Amino acid sequence: MPFAVTSFNAQPAISAEDEAYKHLLDAICQGRYRTGDRLIAEDIASELEMSRMPVRGAFKRLAAEGLVTLRPNRGAVVSGLNLDQMREVFEMRSALEGLAIRLATPKINERHLARLTRLLDEMDECSEDSSEWVVRHRLFHEYLCSLSERPRLMRQISALYALLEPYMRLWLKHVDKPLSAREEHQVILDALRTGDARHAERILCAHIEGTVPDLLEFLEKTGA
Repeated sequence: MPFAVTSFNAQPAISAEDEAYKHLLDAICQGRYRTGDRLIAEDIASELEMSRMPVRGAFKRLAAEGLVTLRPNRGAVVSGLNLDQMREVFEMRSALEGLAIRLATPKINERHLARLTRLLDEMDECSEDSSEWVVRHRLFHEYLCSLSERPRLMRQISALYALLEPYMRLWLKHVDKPLSAREEHQVILDALRTGDARHAERILCAHIEGTVPDLLEFLEKTGA
């Protein structure tokens, strides 16, 4: 009996629910859906050419991550963060990314550092496009944290990024990125090269927490 030929390069098929989830997550992160917007399963299902069931499954996943609120007879509504909640999310991000870099530091080699450097270069290349810069910034941090080889931890970190990304995009659309942005990320790489996990953790946490005052001041002044 002939054997089936398996391609090792083939990507696993994405489920309809995963497709709906990614579509909604990207739309929320990029600000196409804003705080208070109602998400109607029937409309989204029609747009994606699928049934309502996977869309409702995606709603539940987004609700578990705090991105939407499920309301009886109203479907899903895009959630927002007040200033105290945003401060808390940054505190959580600092703690979890600090743990990730502490776990990752002993595993990092020159190949990893070269990839991180390339990601920094890509951030510089799109310095005039704040929206794309946010994407590259997230890729840098998520790749760094992924070197911890802790999938559950990574899912938590990614969920926190999804909560903050719309506000980061809005902030950087209206203000210039700090001139020290490249230098602050380079300091993280320099800390990794020392091989001192606790030192790298302190540097990364200081970098994350240093963003909070300016972002919150902007949001409070603009009422965003």
